[in-house]
Amino acid sequence: MKRRNVVLATTAAAALVIGIPTAATASPWWGWHHHWHPAPTPSATPTDDPAPGDDVTSDPSDSPTPSDTASPVPTATPTGAPVEESTPTPAPTPSDEPTEQASADAAAADPSGATPPDAPFVEDFDLSAALGSVAGLYQQAWQPYPDGTSGIYAPSRTVSVHDGVMDVQLGGDGTAGTFGTKAGAYDHIGGSFSVRAKATGGDGNGAAFMLWPSSDRWSDGEIDFPEGNFESEPMAFHHSMTPGQEAERVQIPTGVSWRDWHTYTVDWDPGRSVTYKVDGRVIGTVTHDVPTTAHRFMFQTGNWGAGGHLLIDWVTTTE
Repeated sequence: MKRRNVVLATTAAAALVIGIPTAATASPWWGWHHHWHPAPTPSATPTDDPAPGDDVTSDPSDSPTPSDTASPVPTATPTGAPVEESTPTPAPTPSDEPTEQASADAAAADPSGATPPDAPFVEDFDLSAALGSVAGLYQQAWQPYPDGTSGIYAPSRTVSVHDGVMDVQLGGDGTAGTFGTKAGAYDHIGGSFSVRAKATGGDGNGAAFMLWPSSDRWSDGEIDFPEGNFESEPMAFHHSMTPGQEAERVQIPTGVSWRDWHTYTVDWDPGRSVTYKVDGRVIGTVTHDVPTTAHRFMFQTGNWGAGGHLLIDWVTTTE
């Protein structure tokens, strides 16, 4: 059984934040030799361009079926369902024994087989939402960029929720948005940030999950994990905070595949260290260029490459 959202803050003030994030790496990333930085205020404009990269460990699981109903918006590129069997009994009667259908439903409700950790903010996507309705139903958990941002992002046409996962469609429009409440999503100074995700298809495209400075100043620090093309392994990219040298970064491989479920975690101790983990295993710790100012935890996908799906089982953040 999946658990419902636990949100530290309640009422939402402030309008939807806009912007364009950037994950930095210099690889086949979907055009992400440069990224687009996200801006935290309405009417924000794109800032610098960085580059992406990511890595993670693989884990078996199923892939759910995407939702229908779409909403209009521009650019983006990325690319199953349970089967039931009836019980061999004529005229079934109610029973406490779980049926095969119930088992299938349970598997769909928690596709990764992993439980999110306790945290001030937990979103496990247990409320289904068709294309175009996710922002309205997840106002205290998901702050998408407005359709048309940078001519790339169109969350209303790409993001749905079904079978216990956020499903980001790839191969048409890009997607970008921030996890967290409207009131607190942009105010993280340190903490632990985890996402359980996998991708199906989407070759030539990729994703970048990142902690991006709410100031939109690249030199305030960019932390990308996981990031990379879906046909490659996800990586961690830790960027320089020296003005003019932000594209320089430490790159940490994960040795895993986007094609399997994995939990990616960033533990950020402001000014001291950033530790990167895959499925609870430490893959690296960086003690230089460690941010000390407010950041937001977000992700973005591009608008090129093959069709497919980025599936997000759950997201957690702490203060």
